[in-house]
Amino acid sequence: MHTYRIGVAADSLALVQARGGWRPTSRLLAETPVDALEGGAALGNSLRRLLADVPAAGRPVAVVLADDLARIWQVTPPQGASRMADLEAAAALRFQALFGAPAAGWRISADWDADRPFLAAALPAPLLASLQGLAAEHRFHLVEITPQFVAALNGWRKLRRPGAWFALVHGAVLTLAVFEKGALAAVRTALIPPGSDRAWLAAHIAREALLVGVGEPALVQVCGGAPRAWAGAACMLLGGDIASDWSGAARLAVTGSVA
Repeated sequence: MHTYRIGVAADSLALVQARGGWRPTSRLLAETPVDALEGGAALGNSLRRLLADVPAAGRPVAVVLADDLARIWQVTPPQGASRMADLEAAAALRFQALFGAPAAGWRISADWDADRPFLAAALPAPLLASLQGLAAEHRFHLVEITPQFVAALNGWRKLRRPGAWFALVHGAVLTLAVFEKGALAAVRTALIPPGSDRAWLAAHIAREALLVGVGEPALVQVCGGAPRAWAGAACMLLGGDIASDWSGAARLAVTGSVA
């Protein structure tokens, strides 16, 4: 059975049909721009255009959001935390400290853990409402709504090696999950300069280890559109860029679906 995957970027949307099994495949079905002139209705109208000719009723649909539409951060649980409310409060306080405003208007989810730092993500409530309304209108099953980095991290979970750091390359952005002794230590984002080679990556990893205060990893596992020149003993490219000729929104849609 196939599923549909929707990639949502700030300026465009893409719809992909994905099939699992021993040989997973992805087929690009449709793309459409998001017209800023439509104001608050832009996303909903664009989603309707995207699905206009697709029989989505009854189908599972997963949505992957561009990371710049979401907020992703690491939370250290408060000492002695014993209730879910303690963890939720810690995540909300960290959100405000990092992003300069309360989390009102955002929906927070996380790998809640009272014993060690965990990853949290927040999605805009109006965007979620648009997607949920579309699911009701077209009668499909909205199985998940995930920021791209989280989709990649989850999609490659089984192939991630102990002690390795994990990274996603999308466009000119590198997002890095820093691990120390099996626990998430930080999530870091950086722009990739044009022509960056293996030496640049090694220097970047060394600098991030110093900034976070952890040891350098023996291996970094990188998915997405990473330069082939990065591959080597200290860098494993996961799956390559399976849709190198697709748009950014289309690549969003397939993130995590073929690992």
